[in-house]
Amino acid sequence: MIKSKQARVAGNKIKMIKALLIDDDLKLAKLLENYLSKFTITLTSISDSLQAMDAIKDQKPEVIILDVMMPGINGFDVCRLIRKKHSVPIIMLSARGEPNDKIKGLELGADDYIAKPFEPRELVARITSLIRRVPDKRNLEDSIFEIDDLHLEIKMKGKALDLTTKEYDLLSLFINNPGVVFTRDDIILEIKGIEAHLFSRSIDILISRLRQKIESNSKSPELIKTIWGKGYMFLGANKT
Repeated sequence: MIKSKQARVAGNKIKMIKALLIDDDLKLAKLLENYLSKFTITLTSISDSLQAMDAIKDQKPEVIILDVMMPGINGFDVCRLIRKKHSVPIIMLSARGEPNDKIKGLELGADDYIAKPFEPRELVARITSLIRRVPDKRNLEDSIFEIDDLHLEIKMKGKALDLTTKEYDLLSLFINNPGVVFTRDDIILEIKGIEAHLFSRSIDILISRLRQKIESNSKSPELIKTIWGKGYMFLGANKT
């Protein structure tokens, strides 16, 4: 993972990612707090699940890390409560690692699930991957693009685009991260199904097809820019 992608970009400034850990394991909380700070992720932790809703209101986290096995109210019930009021991404943790637990958590609205024990580096990767997928509503309010995740559809100026699954995934990634340079390595990690030994050529072809569908002149693109020696950047476009 590229460090430049481990924080949101606002203009030319790097924005810290705010994370909230809900776990009664104080030793783990301290370890993660120290580790995540190296990756521009600030972690606040609480050990009492009953305080979860108040903590979310006060801290306004961009991602929540929630342990399943909690005293008082378990993580599943906390996840259910959070989803009634908030759309913030949730990563669930569990020492049990049972498939049914993972399914239950995802059905209740969790976005990801990690079995304990885990490598802190894996958590960083999961957090940054989720954050990249979360739309910045301020950037999307005036955008000519509309994303319908339920129907896997993207509209441009009110008209649905005819996209393949990979084109949809890539354009969604770009729209949600305007101004961020994505290397080919970044894209291959995000877009599943691209053959690793052909990924460089495959991505170039995918970009070319996407440009033909959204650019007024695909030979002189204004939305998806090639950043020579680095990768690609989506500039976005606002309604006029």
